[in-house]
Amino acid sequence: MKKLSVLICVLLGSALPGWTQQPGNASPPAPCCDAIEQQLKAMEDRIILLEGQVRLLKEQLTQSSQPAPATGAETAAAGTSASPATVTGPGGTQLPVYGGAGAAAKALNPDISVIGDFIGAAGHYPTPPGSVIRQAGFQSLTMHESEVGFQAIIDPYARGDFFLSFGESGVDLEEGYITFTALPAGFVARAGKMRAAFGKVNSLHNHVLPWVDRPLVTENLVGGEDGIDDAGFSIQRILPAPKGIFLEATGQVFRGDTGAQTFFLPNGGTVEQTLFTASNKRDVSTVAHLRGYKDITESTNLDLGLSYGRGHNELGSDFLTQLYGVDATVRWKPLRRSIYHSFVGRTELIWSQRQQPINLAGEQRSFGMYASGDYQLGRRWFVGGRYDYAQRARDANQLDRGASAVLTYWPSEFSQIRGQYRFTRYAEGINANELLLQVQFSLGAHGAHPF
Repeated sequence: MKKLSVLICVLLGSALPGWTQQPGNASPPAPCCDAIEQQLKAMEDRIILLEGQVRLLKEQLTQSSQPAPATGAETAAAGTSASPATVTGPGGTQLPVYGGAGAAAKALNPDISVIGDFIGAAGHYPTPPGSVIRQAGFQSLTMHESEVGFQAIIDPYARGDFFLSFGESGVDLEEGYITFTALPAGFVARAGKMRAAFGKVNSLHNHVLPWVDRPLVTENLVGGEDGIDDAGFSIQRILPAPKGIFLEATGQVFRGDTGAQTFFLPNGGTVEQTLFTASNKRDVSTVAHLRGYKDITESTNLDLGLSYGRGHNELGSDFLTQLYGVDATVRWKPLRRSIYHSFVGRTELIWSQRQQPINLAGEQRSFGMYASGDYQLGRRWFVGGRYDYAQRARDANQLDRGASAVLTYWPSEFSQIRGQYRFTRYAEGINANELLLQVQFSLGAHGAHPF
């Protein structure tokens, strides 16, 4: 508006001399000049009025741009605005955060999640005769586990993950580690407490298992539900491989105390057994894993792995327990019907070599395996089965076998309902028939686990 008024003044100013007086002519102005001067005066007054209105509009615009005291609803709405805020990052730098005050507060807080695991069990689960010990099954109704996760990017070079396991008997740190993702030569390192990369099942949390329980080979040879889960550090690297093969090598060193299990005696007592035990600081345990992945077709892929674990057992620093493993996973997921049909087949074969004194039957070489298949019937329905075969680590002459049938329904990606029938024939000659019901539910943002 101000530019327009200035332009009018310039034009009128340039035309005025031509109207009032010609160059070199001193004669008095014509009678019509009085009327023209009056029009110019009126126009000048109008321009002054318009300039005043422009100034007033500018003042009102400046006042409206200043933030007013916000109500509760306005404060909540501000969290979704697109204007950037800033937070102080590493080294005092100002980092833009889009999303308003709510996003600025979120930038300094980790993603928090809670996953509940409720299990009910019914059926015949007899007590072994004599003095034989065996791990007890699920109780009739139990909140098996509540996992709380804290995950966040620490800086451009690392991220942190913490998983706390709340059970009816206490709280345990399932995993808590920092991952360095920007090391030279493509290495990735972790430090903290973590599940070992031994096979497939050992590295999985309970809520991502395709069954309610864990296979017998895990119970008998790899330390039960907790498995190889200890404080230490890990380093891994993707290796160059031909023909589109993904190849990854992992090496881990742990403190050496892991795989604790509680067994129940027929007389009501309990006994603790461990997979690895560190009698001194030098008794560390090690794990190595080599994984290969290959796409066979656009819908099918194959995942193979080799594992090795070594540690000292509870008999002392002179006695070792070594584990060897082979795992294979085949996945089929058609691109055009991927949300309705899929198949996953899994198997693991594990050999245990446990050193023991002669009076405890000497060195024991045990073997165990499982094979399973899970087929997706529809968008929310899955059916599967599993076969178990496992000798016991402390006595290879004792053999347990089992079979399971599983039906899973997913109301959404945040909850699932699973039923499992499990039959087990134990080495003592007794049979157990059980029906397990599991309900899982998830709250908050929980990062995806490696598959």
